[in-house]
Amino acid sequence: MKSQAFKYAVGIDISKSEFHVCLSAIDSLQKVTIKASRSFTNDSRGFQGLANWVQSHHKQSELPIVYLMEATGVYYENLAWFLHHLGCHITVILPKKAKHYFKGIGLKSKNDKIDARGLAQMAAEQNLDAWTPISPQIEQLRALTRHHQVFQEQKTIYNNQIHAIEHSHYQDELILDDLREVVNLIDQKLKAIKKKIDKVVEEDSFLKEKFSLVLPIKGVGLLTIATIVAETNGFEFFENQRQLTSYAGYDVTERQSGKYAGKQAISKQGNARIRKVLCMPAFNVVRFQEKSFANLFERVYQRTNLKMKAYVAVQRKILVLIYALWKKNETYDPNKVAPTSEATLDEVAKQPLLQE
Repeated sequence: MKSQAFKYAVGIDISKSEFHVCLSAIDSLQKVTIKASRSFTNDSRGFQGLANWVQSHHKQSELPIVYLMEATGVYYENLAWFLHHLGCHITVILPKKAKHYFKGIGLKSKNDKIDARGLAQMAAEQNLDAWTPISPQIEQLRALTRHHQVFQEQKTIYNNQIHAIEHSHYQDELILDDLREVVNLIDQKLKAIKKKIDKVVEEDSFLKEKFSLVLPIKGVGLLTIATIVAETNGFEFFENQRQLTSYAGYDVTERQSGKYAGKQAISKQGNARIRKVLCMPAFNVVRFQEKSFANLFERVYQRTNLKMKAYVAVQRKILVLIYALWKKNETYDPNKVAPTSEATLDEVAKQPLLQE
């Protein structure tokens, strides 16, 4: 029996200056055939060139075309928006999801052309959900929270310089005055950015309602929630808690072979902005004796005798709790948070966050 193609798939591996494209087709026997491949510049001219190139290879116009790319920094966004405005079915996946698929089909080498080919095969074989563009409000929150984080990092640098000079043998008042003036200016900027973030949330009814679900957690502020929501696009990319923790770098890695058992640690291979913004809330919820978090901290600390490891476990729990409240549309109630009886981080990851 002669097979017939029933779907075209376009895999796109994108970088700062260019993107590589592979066009494939899958037939009724589930065989994926590569039709063509080439590269384009990552700009408006390249985007239009891609549209024309795909159209020229779309021989059977009645068959659907799906596009697949990875969420690589911000470099994919303009192309994704371009294809979205054309009415294309486009899917954006997390890099780790693509990596696991490539490993599963035996792709051992890695370059832009091979990655585009792997993405084209993945798009052809799987029925992937369409990409949901980031809302203007969340996009604004992302820009503001990242701007705030940059200023906060600069403030820490200047404060460290002031501390070093104040405790050194030679002190120059001119330098100290300049540094203190810069810190005061940064403080003013941080207040202005925070005020703008508050305004964005207050003026959007959807965000205002969602944030109100999480804000009752004592020790977790609006800036923390705004950063997490902005960096995850309102959790649009995530189907479960494991994907979220992996994206944030809180997934646990372990090295064990035979009698050798290495230490467990979080991978840190994820969004560092999320981990950074959760540091202070983790201290706060323990300090304010939020029961489920304080209990988790004590158990992990007693087992490991490492406070930082205990705080990391708390950070992770805050993240997945915010995710659960957001997805279930439930207001935080400390009496409904499921107790965490396990001591290890990977066992904590298996637990539900809310009691039914």
